Amino acid sequence: MMRPLIPPPVILMFFIVMAFGIDAFSPLDLLLGRSSYFAALILGVSGLLIGVMGILDFRRHHTTINPHTVDKASALVTGGIYRFTRNPMYLGLLLILIAAVFLSKDILALLTVPGFIVTLNRLQILPEERALRAKFGGAFDAYSDRTRRWI
Repeated sequence: MMRPLIPPPVILMFFIVMAFGIDAFSPLDLLLGRSSYFAALILGVSGLLIGVMGILDFRRHHTTINPHTVDKASALVTGGIYRFTRNPMYLGLLLILIAAVFLSKDILALLTVPGFIVTLNRLQILPEERALRAKFGGAFDAYSDRTRRWI
């Protein structure tokens, strides 16, 4: 069983708050001007759709979407959106964070993006992958070999 971790949406909110905190204290408003709102809308909606597609694929396979109960997964989902990314729900959260960065319009807020990726990789994705490898063995290894972690 995976150890309890911080829920990914909480991690996302931390980094969104950090992005707007950077914006509040930084004089650099350099991201695309008014176009930032359009970019944020496109990225945010795309992130939401990608995440929902991942959830729906899990639901179709009757397996858990709870990242803290990966050991209870009843299926290794490799079709649908999972053909392109092993973590569409996390990719969706990343796109939502980037949308928030564009809303902040501060180029320094982009520093939150690699921080978010590293945090999710260490706290969430690597433990999940260990649990999936233990549960599905070679099938997970084959899937990992042909499908990227993010994109």
